[in-house]
Amino acid sequence: MSDTVGLSRPIIELDAVEKYYGDYHALRGITANIRRGEFFSLLGPSGCGKTTLLRCIAGFEDLSLGRLSIDGRDMKGVPANKRPTNMVFQSYAIFPHLTVAENVGFGLRRLTLTNADRAALVEGALTMVGLGGYGARAAHALSGGQRQRVALARALILKPKVLLLDEPLSALDKKLREQMQLELRRLQRQVGITFVLVTHDQEEALIMSDRIAVMFEGQIAQMDTPQMLYRRPVSRQVGEFIGVMNFLPATATQDGDEITVEAAGLGRAVIGPDQMPGGIHAGQAASVGIRPETMSILFPGETTDGRVATGIVEDLAYYGDMTYYEVGLDGVEKPLTISMKNLVGRPVLDRGAEARVAWDARSLVLFA
Repeated sequence: MSDTVGLSRPIIELDAVEKYYGDYHALRGITANIRRGEFFSLLGPSGCGKTTLLRCIAGFEDLSLGRLSIDGRDMKGVPANKRPTNMVFQSYAIFPHLTVAENVGFGLRRLTLTNADRAALVEGALTMVGLGGYGARAAHALSGGQRQRVALARALILKPKVLLLDEPLSALDKKLREQMQLELRRLQRQVGITFVLVTHDQEEALIMSDRIAVMFEGQIAQMDTPQMLYRRPVSRQVGEFIGVMNFLPATATQDGDEITVEAAGLGRAVIGPDQMPGGIHAGQAASVGIRPETMSILFPGETTDGRVATGIVEDLAYYGDMTYYEVGLDGVEKPLTISMKNLVGRPVLDRGAEARVAWDARSLVLFA
């Protein structure tokens, strides 16, 4: 194999992977490729199989069926410590009785290095994660964010081809977690290796990832970029899981290449083929999805050339920068969630107020 072909080949290849625990079917026919140098996330609810899949990649679990290769090599029978991967666990697994430097350099013990070389590698890894000069500190005295950085430095110092991350930010408070999301993304770009993250946090996956595999019940429901997952989910299940989406009963008819949708509360609209990513048979009962931020409430004096539906504000939640309205429309059982930026001079509507809702047909996604 030439160097060019080797570099273009995915770093991780999963082919019809199955995993059983007795009668429990944890992974069901997982087929996917993870590219070199990308930040890839496995996203799904608890029990969907994402951590099991990560542990199979790491070598902590054997496959029941199927094939897994890393960097072109079949991993069957290859133990975890012989794979070109390293893992950051949810608990960080920091040794409290060791210093920061001793924790970071722990994996270097099996290598033949001088003390000076070892110290240089440790300090380089610490500097990479923003902890330069922290080597002599006691590990038990670190904050949660610092322990997370130590765990990253310890994993990266061995220069793995793939870094596996099992919900590494779940123990942090909200503000620190948001900061570390950006730090992890920056670090991944800096080192240039493949990161594979397991998370149940949709926002975290959207912020950090190049691509995301959304999993339910041991299967990949959709694998795509964050933008496509959010804008064009292939199923209602994916649309409900990624962010907030309103769903309205609808019917679809087709005349040549033109697809017309009749959506309860909104009316009739023509949509394009890309707005039915999961595929649908024209004429069947369906539903349409529309995101809260793709609609707007027209305040006094505001006009639009687009479509307008009239409803009543049933409830609202004020967040300072945003207000989320629950607007009831005639013929729709559940009110629509509409998010509005609180711009200067824009009033916040009260419960019971009439709301003119502007919407665009390009925002609709049609589901079977």
